[in-house]
Amino acid sequence: MRPIFLARRRALPARPRGAALLTAMILVTVVATLAAGMLWQQWRALQVEAAERTQTQAQWLLQGAMDWSRMILREDARSGGTDHLNEPWAAPLAEARLSTFLAADRQMSEGMPDAFLSGRIEDAQARYNLRNLIQQGKISPPELQTLTRLCEHIGLGADVAQRLALALRRATPGGATEAEAESATGTAALPLMPPSVDELGWLGLSEPVVRTLRPYVVLLPRETPVNLNTAPKEVIAAVLPGIDLAGAQRLVQARQRDPLRSPDEVQKVLGERALTDARRVSVNSAYFVVTGSLRLDTMMIAQRSLIERQGREVRLLSTRRLTDPLELQALLQP
Repeated sequence: MRPIFLARRRALPARPRGAALLTAMILVTVVATLAAGMLWQQWRALQVEAAERTQTQAQWLLQGAMDWSRMILREDARSGGTDHLNEPWAAPLAEARLSTFLAADRQMSEGMPDAFLSGRIEDAQARYNLRNLIQQGKISPPELQTLTRLCEHIGLGADVAQRLALALRRATPGGATEAEAESATGTAALPLMPPSVDELGWLGLSEPVVRTLRPYVVLLPRETPVNLNTAPKEVIAAVLPGIDLAGAQRLVQARQRDPLRSPDEVQKVLGERALTDARRVSVNSAYFVVTGSLRLDTMMIAQRSLIERQGREVRLLSTRRLTDPLELQALLQP
C-alpha cells in the first residue's frame, strides 16, 4: 500500500506546474501584445511625421512656383500692350522632374526628393464673370441674356441661368427682397455668396451642372469684361450678341495669327454686326488663375490661386487645395 500512496503524492504537483505554465503563456501574450502595440504606434508616428514633412516640402515648392508665376506676370506688365495666348505666361509647364531645374547646382539637386512639378497660368477674364449679373442689388437683363446664351452653348438649359441669377441675387448683400428676407428668418436661410465657382453648389446647383460651368464662368471680386483674346468660342458667342459659335470660332482662329489690339478689331473679322461694348469686352486682363501640382513620392498636392495684377503690382488674392479626383486626374493629362 505504501508505494501506491507515494506515487499519488508525487502526482499532485502536476496541477500547480500546469497553472504556472498557463500563467507564463498569458504573460508572454500580454507582453507581446503590448510590444506590438507600442511598435505600431511608433511606426504610425514615424509615418505621420514623414507625411507632415512631405506636406511641408510640397508647400514650400508650390510657393516657389507661385512666386515664379507672379514674376512672369510682372515682367509681362512691363511690355504693356494686350494680353493674349501667344505670350510667355500662357505657355503651360508640362510635368518635369524638379531636379532638372537645379541641374546647374549638383549639390542641391542631389539632396532633393524625387518630385515632379507642373503648372499653368490662365486668364480669369477669359471666362464670364458671374459678378456682372447683379448690379445695384438687381439682376441685369443684358447680363442674364449673356449667361442664358452661354448655358445654351455648353448644353445647359436656360432655366439654369435663371436659377443661378436668382440665387446670386439672394446671396448678394442687399439683393434679397423683403419677402425673401422674411422667409429666411423662418425655415430656410438665404444662401451664402460662394467664394469661387467650385462652391456654386451652395446656390442649389447640382455637381454635374457645376462641372459643366466651371471652364466657362468665374467669380471675381468685382465686375470685369471678357478678354476676347483669350476667351473660348462659347464665351465669345455669349458675350457678343448676334454672333454664333461658327463666327466665334473664326475669331479664335484669326486671333491666333494676329491678336486683337482693341475690341473694335472684332468687326474686321466678323463684320459690323459684331457690336462690342467696352464695359463688357476688352483685350486686357487684370485677374489670372495659377494652378500648380507637385508629385512627391506617392503623394500628389495641387493648388489653385487667384492673382490680381494692377500695373506692375501683382498680389495673391486667394489659394485653395484641389481635392476633386477629376480635377487632379485632369492635371496629369498632357
